[in-house]
Amino acid sequence: MTIHQLSAFIENKNGTLVKVLDVLKEAGIQIIASTISDTVDYGLYRIICDKPSQAFLLLREQGISVTISDVFAIQLDNTPGQAANLFELLSKGGVNISYMYSFMLKGKGIIIFRTSDTEKAHEIISLNKINFISEEHLSEVV
Repeated sequence: MTIHQLSAFIENKNGTLVKVLDVLKEAGIQIIASTISDTVDYGLYRIICDKPSQAFLLLREQGISVTISDVFAIQLDNTPGQAANLFELLSKGGVNISYMYSFMLKGKGIIIFRTSDTEKAHEIISLNKINFISEEHLSEVV
C-alpha cells in the first residue's frame, strides 16, 4: 500500500540539482512527482519515480547522499474538501502526518504523505476504502 520515495540531500549551489536530474535522465528514469525544501546550506529533494531502487543505487554511485523511504500515495476525486476529509480520518485515528505534497494528474488529486505510524494509516485507508496507488500501479497513473 506504500510506495518508495527518494530523498536526496543536495547543497544549495549551482549545478547540484542538475547532477541529480542528469543521473536520472541518463538512466531513462521517469520522475512522477518531486518537491524541494531548502535551508541556507542544503536542499532536500524528494522524488517519486518509476524505478526507485535503480535510481537509489545510481545516485549513491555518483556520491549523492540519498535515502529511500515508504510513503503513501492517495488518489482523490477532484472535488473540494477531499484532502480535508482524508486528513480528518487520519487525525481522528491518531495518525500524525510528518509531511505531504500533492499534485493533479489526469483529473485526479494525488497526495503523497509520510507518517510515523504506517500500520495505523494503512488500517484507516483500508477500512475507509480510500483509493491508494501501489508501486505496481504507479506507472499506470502517468
